[in-house]
Amino acid sequence: MAIELVVNGKKEKVTSSPDTPLLYVLRGELGLTGPKFGCGLEQCGACSVLANDASRRSCVKPVSDFDGQSITTVEGLPAAWAKAKKLRHVDLHPIQQAWIEEQVPQCGYCQNGMMITAANLLGTNPDPSVSDIMTAFSTSGPSAHLCRCGTYDAIIKAVQRAAKLMAEGAGDEH
Repeated sequence: MAIELVVNGKKEKVTSSPDTPLLYVLRGELGLTGPKFGCGLEQCGACSVLANDASRRSCVKPVSDFDGQSITTVEGLPAAWAKAKKLRHVDLHPIQQAWIEEQVPQCGYCQNGMMITAANLLGTNPDPSVSDIMTAFSTSGPSAHLCRCGTYDAIIKAVQRAAKLMAEGAGDEH
């Protein structure tokens, strides 16, 4: 069974077994290190990716569940933003820029999932309230995102900043 994905805008034919978790394919076969193995139980969010523009966990779900889908990892956010804004190239997605400006990461391990969830949230709600952001990054339930360093306040500020940057159409064209 040939599995095809579009990963960060590029068509990829997967050679791994269909029951291999998507995370292992992304990291091992495609060399994308943004998504992380955190808990292996879909509970922490470190492995999150956008699949057809919806945030999904990739550590347990087999790659066959994603056959034919478009996958965006944190590495692909700048190109996705450039495409959406019809720019030739941007170095950083506004979310990544906001993360830097707000100095969000401490250890950085969870940040892939946090930025992916921010992209998912801002894609559906371009001006979220603090309550909306807190709900999106809930620390319990199926959408839980765990940050062992406790940078939740900085994450909220970064999502708010990213929303403003996105509304302004931020992005350096090259």
